[in-house]
Amino acid sequence: MVDRLFTEPRLAELYDALCAGRPDFAFYLPLVMRARSVLDVGCGTGELLIAAKDAGHAGRLVGLDPAPAMLGVARRRTGVEWVRGDLSTVSWQGAFDLVVMTGHAFQVLVEDEELRTALAAVRAALADGGRFVFETRNPLARGWERWTGSETTEASGARVRVDVEVREVTEKRVTFTQTYTSPAWERPEVSWSTLRFLGRAELAAFLAEAGLEVEAQYGDWGREPLSETSPEIITIAR
Repeated sequence: MVDRLFTEPRLAELYDALCAGRPDFAFYLPLVMRARSVLDVGCGTGELLIAAKDAGHAGRLVGLDPAPAMLGVARRRTGVEWVRGDLSTVSWQGAFDLVVMTGHAFQVLVEDEELRTALAAVRAALADGGRFVFETRNPLARGWERWTGSETTEASGARVRVDVEVREVTEKRVTFTQTYTSPAWERPEVSWSTLRFLGRAELAAFLAEAGLEVEAQYGDWGREPLSETSPEIITIAR
């Protein structure tokens, strides 16, 4: 299933408001600032790279995303290379000191071959000594059992409600919908998503197969050690 955030401009416009105050940027931004060249895979609206540019990053910043609606928001800002596509359609060779995947974008790689293709492309894109940094939700924490609705504010000021409903849970995948409603809209917008939940050992095996070695892992954005109850598996691979 394709998340409608990929295709609906109105939902793409909501993305940054929905994610306001996200804690992962405090973790990722210093890494981006220390790297001369950075590729953000699944960059969405480009908020992380824009923050780096605004903070004075003087090197190369590239945002890659398959969603025209999301890139439509990102391209309002200059100084960053915005590329439409994904790791199966666009490639680089040794071009980046850092590759990141934020916002749990790693979890949309739901099939084994899709994951292998993406990791091989990441490995190829990294310069010698480069790092791949990303996060995936820890399946042992079963976070989907606590997903609930919330509210945000559209750019026009209209109130928008977001309701989450988990539709299917299998051994490794969770499919859910997000229903967006507003008094200012004629009808709701519904976004479908399927995410893959990889455990620590399986994740390490896929990385090793691609020639990537786990350098460090954390269980949350405060860099606490990874445990069975940690909400995240935050990985730095070299």
